[in-house]
Amino acid sequence: MNKKLYVGNLNYDTSEEALKEAFEEAGTVESCDIITDRRTGNSKGFGFVEMSTEEEAEKALEMYNENELEGRTLKVDEARPKK
Repeated sequence: MNKKLYVGNLNYDTSEEALKEAFEEAGTVESCDIITDRRTGNSKGFGFVEMSTEEEAEKALEMYNENELEGRTLKVDEARPKK
């Protein structure tokens, strides 16, 4: 089963491709989305990465939570379901 992770405190210049490449070190990335402002198109500084298995998601969480990517300390957690 796929597992979606919330990734916060992203550098505003981080691309979806760079985020995907980083998380691929932990396993297979099914999808990667950086949330942007609808009006300006600028990054809001957070996004979501969906890993292919629970184990890979746990590994990614351990690898990146409270660790640096492109000059910012990331906050990685299990994504909450949409309401």
